[in-house]
Amino acid sequence: MGRIAEHPILGKAPEKDTVTFIFDGKEMEGKEGEPIAAALKAAGVMVHRYTKKKHEPRGIFCAIGRCTDCVMIVDGQPNVRTCITPLKEGMKVQTQYGVTAKEEGKGAGL
Repeated sequence: MGRIAEHPILGKAPEKDTVTFIFDGKEMEGKEGEPIAAALKAAGVMVHRYTKKKHEPRGIFCAIGRCTDCVMIVDGQPNVRTCITPLKEGMKVQTQYGVTAKEEGKGAGL
């Protein structure tokens, strides 16, 4: 995937420090302060949650914090809008299943 390094109107993106975070138990890197969703997209992660009733995948939709398609569990807190939440060193980000995390050994935990 990748990030926009130079925008035709906004110009060059400012340099940011690289930080490490955990996504579903895997160590990943992103740019400090960028939205969590942007770091995940740059790493190729497109699914952020699964719906409770139909178990359908959801990811970035509006990217401005108005919908709930990008919500994930961040540092133990469910329903965090990752499109507007800045990435910090050491964050623990988990795919959300309905309104919770996936339970070990229980399918989708629904």
